[in-house]
This record gives sequence, structure tokens and C-alpha cells, in this order.
Amino acid sequence: MAKTILIKPIITEKAENLSENLGRYSFVVDRAANKIEIRKAVEELYNVTVTSVNTAVMPGKAKVRNTRSGLQRGRVSAFKKAVVKLAVGEEIDFFGDI
Repeated sequence: MAKTILIKPIITEKAENLSENLGRYSFVVDRAANKIEIRKAVEELYNVTVTSVNTAVMPGKAKVRNTRSGLQRGRVSAFKKAVVKLAVGEEIDFFGDI
């Protein structure tokens, strides 16, 4: 049974600036994955050369929404984020031919 390491790419304004200017791409990854496993997964999936991997566990947060029926209280789950730096001249195209 193969473990899914890369869950999804992070598509935010900050992540886009990192990828355009510095060649760094952000992913949500499995909490149990280490840097070596993340490097191998990115290299296999996107056919690129990874030079470095930085990881961080983002804490869960309490969120409150104001609705007609009153306040809706909820929680956003914690997740592990990986920022991957690629070799010079390489890039990942998340959007393909949209």
C-alpha cells in the first residue's frame, strides 16, 4: 500500500510570489512524511530536481463565522507544509493547459 505523501499544492498569493521569484513551491504533505520522502515524491511526480526541502507544521485554528442563525464556531485542522526549492531553470506548472 503506497502512502500518499503530497496531498495538494498550496495556491496562495504568497506561494505564487515564492514560486515566481525564488523557484520555491509549497505543498500540503502527510504529517508523518520526512524531507527525504517529500523530495523523492516531488522529483518522481513532476520530473524536476529538488535542491532543498523545508517543512513546518501549521497549527490548527479556531474560526468563527457570523450567520443568520448566529455564530458558527469551528476549527481548521493542523497540517504539515513543505516548501521545496528546485534547481535553477526548472519549474512546475500546476495549471497545465487551462
